[in-house]
Amino acid sequence: MSSSFNTAAAANSEFVRPRQHRRTPTGFTLKEIKNIEATIPAESRQVWQKFALKEFGNKEEFQQEFIRHVETTLARSMYNCDDLAAYQAASQAIRDRLIVAWNKTQQKQTTKDQKRVYYLSLEFLMGRAMDNAMLNAGIKDVAKEGVNDLGFKIEDLLEQEPDAALGNGGLGRLAACFIDSIASTNYPGWGYGLRYQYGIFKQRIVDGYQVEAPDYWLTFSNPWEIPRYEIQIDVMFYGHTRKYTNDEGKLVHVWEGGEQIQAVAYDVPVPGYGTETTNNLRLWASKPTREFDFEKFNEGDYESSVREQQKAETISAVLYPNDNFYSGKELRLKQQYFWVAASLNDIVRRFKKSHRPWKEFPDQVAIQLNDTHPTLAVVELQRILVDMEGVSWDEAWAIVTNTFGYTNHTVLPEALEKWPVPLMQNLLPRHMEIIYDINLFFLQRVEKLFPKDRDILARVSIIEESSPQMVRMAYLAIIGSHKVNGVAELHSELIKTTIFKDFVSIYGPDKFMNVTNGITPRRWLHQANPKLSDLIASKLGGYEYLKDLNILKKLEAYADDKEFQQQWSDIKKFNKARLAAHIKTYSGLEVNLNALFDVQVKRIHEYKRQQMNIFGVIHRYLTLKAMSPEERKAVIPRVCIFGGKSAPGYYMAKTIIKLINAVGDVVNNDSEIGDLLKVTFIPDYNVSKAEIIIPASDISQHISTAGTEASGTSNMKFVLNGGLIIGTVDGANIEITREIGENNIFLFGHLSESVDDLRHKHRFSEVPLDPNLRKVFDTIESGAFGDANIYGGLIASITTGRDYYLVSDDFQSYLDAQKLVDESFKDQSTWISRSISAVANMGFFSSDRAIDEYAESIWNIEPVPV
Repeated sequence: MSSSFNTAAAANSEFVRPRQHRRTPTGFTLKEIKNIEATIPAESRQVWQKFALKEFGNKEEFQQEFIRHVETTLARSMYNCDDLAAYQAASQAIRDRLIVAWNKTQQKQTTKDQKRVYYLSLEFLMGRAMDNAMLNAGIKDVAKEGVNDLGFKIEDLLEQEPDAALGNGGLGRLAACFIDSIASTNYPGWGYGLRYQYGIFKQRIVDGYQVEAPDYWLTFSNPWEIPRYEIQIDVMFYGHTRKYTNDEGKLVHVWEGGEQIQAVAYDVPVPGYGTETTNNLRLWASKPTREFDFEKFNEGDYESSVREQQKAETISAVLYPNDNFYSGKELRLKQQYFWVAASLNDIVRRFKKSHRPWKEFPDQVAIQLNDTHPTLAVVELQRILVDMEGVSWDEAWAIVTNTFGYTNHTVLPEALEKWPVPLMQNLLPRHMEIIYDINLFFLQRVEKLFPKDRDILARVSIIEESSPQMVRMAYLAIIGSHKVNGVAELHSELIKTTIFKDFVSIYGPDKFMNVTNGITPRRWLHQANPKLSDLIASKLGGYEYLKDLNILKKLEAYADDKEFQQQWSDIKKFNKARLAAHIKTYSGLEVNLNALFDVQVKRIHEYKRQQMNIFGVIHRYLTLKAMSPEERKAVIPRVCIFGGKSAPGYYMAKTIIKLINAVGDVVNNDSEIGDLLKVTFIPDYNVSKAEIIIPASDISQHISTAGTEASGTSNMKFVLNGGLIIGTVDGANIEITREIGENNIFLFGHLSESVDDLRHKHRFSEVPLDPNLRKVFDTIESGAFGDANIYGGLIASITTGRDYYLVSDDFQSYLDAQKLVDESFKDQSTWISRSISAVANMGFFSSDRAIDEYAESIWNIEPVPV
């Protein structure tokens, strides 16, 4: 810097900012903010405040922001601004508004310095962001009128946005509802997940089969995320552990010599409804520490020059890579550790900036494990505290266990996550050592509690003595958490009496609790079904029910009001027409709007029993074929709608998809049956399609084998939109029945108490196949739906494979329930009355209620209104 410049600067020091501060990855503390503010001249602060970005509040201000983004951010003009560009400009304008609120929220939460919750979920199935942001921020009318004046329709712009491919099923959708509710109820909280380049996959149906393709959802970038390239965290794999004794005589472990990958942060603002609170979802993308090997490139080895980049970016490329192979298992474990290591590093650095003692960590930080995927966070925090911060083992373990809570999502023993010990030792050698130590100290405690029961040690050990040995992640999550919760009343009781029975004996019942899942009515009623939301608001005096769903109870007074029933029915028909148009677009199939729309959309799995549904459809088809034309006139027409993805390596689930499509090909082209029965499979089921499908449902199916579904949340969404459900006494169906009444739900099947006895009979004696199901199998085996060999494994799983999911045992009961549905649907006035009554009693199933329960009973956090 020249001396003349220094002289000039000194002479005009009041106009020069005398400090430079590099932004730290975890932001500023309140003390740092005050110190920095003191160094900024008053004139500079005034200028900054004068021109600081403000939230647009009317149509003209929105239009100004919209045009600015078209002409500067996108470098376009009014002459070449198409719908995609208009969506991008509108989303940028709305995002800017969210960021203003986001900054206010972070500053307020930093100033209050209260405890925060960090929600770790491998999936966040957010759906489209723009409509949700407009509705939560209360600016949809402003934006709608604003773009309309500029020659665009808001509906066309919304269609330009791809679904964020950050999840697959109920786990991810629950996480999305929860972070929406955390913001809407003003709790300080962040979500942590992975930024998948290609999602799980895009599902295509080719010749009736599921075919997986990459989901290029980031093709036009994601305007809702904020890249934080300055936040780069090194994550290590492989290597070895070195031990030495330091000057204080303490044994120190050093993990070194491994392969390093960088985690780069992307932030997504999460606006609350009816509040300024805008929380954060931080997603991690994997990058190499060295992207390009120039030396290898110059040597002509072009492929090797970018190999490190390709290898690193694979970690966050796809959700749930196929783990039928060793390399797939290793990639999944890499993915899980990469995500939790980056997240814990971020959380710990934020805490360290407060200069509190480590014992206060649980007073400032609550971490919720959404299923077992993030369980390595328990081990990682122990490693950070012991190896890197010098905290004693016992003090560190007390901090860890008081920090974590674990949400279990399954009662199926085979679904509890396990990792081979050799794989863990190779990929994470220090973590495996810590797991062994955690297990040793835990088993020593168990041995003291139950000195005469040697078998319990093997039953509760984190290490399963199989070949190879396995690390039981659910057991590690239980031992490393202060609270364990199930997600529905039956599920929470079952985990205490079955898969985690021994842990209840060890810790006592107070460690285990229930928090029944919930859904956000903002997206799943107000956004997905705006006409119904508006009708409800017209009777309830406004939209307050979106913040307090219990207000819906007042709707019950209108259940038998003929005028209200007609309005309700008209909205249902409108939604059915919208879905019918979608079906025709992708398949060419035309469906009867007066037919009963029967829907089952969810992840394809044998325990969810889509196979029983399609067997029931075949039985219905055979029954119709056996009728005379006169008899058919009395039949209620039905449209059977399926949707959902199978895991790429799940052969049986893929066979079910093939059978559904094969049955549809036959039934839909049978002129004798006509509109009386149609079958369709909606490919690539996602949140946006759910928002079309769910409001159109007359009946939806939630028919898992009793005792296998933890909760389910789609059942809540269907009922909240005025659809009745047919289901087993399982998961949240039980609580839905309690709330809406047995008259408003069609239950069938054996109870969970009978399941073990029935399976025992199947295993050790001959159980006759249900005769109606036998006719269905005979039809399939006759080749009526194509090559019967394709379905041999599916049929054998029931006939000779012990029918683990009790399809045959429940089939007649299922058919009887379906007959009752047909009869009930004929009386439309009563059906609509039941629909209204069901909606009126859904107040309990708000995710806001669930979050309040977590906050009070597990996280111990308080709201911080902005």
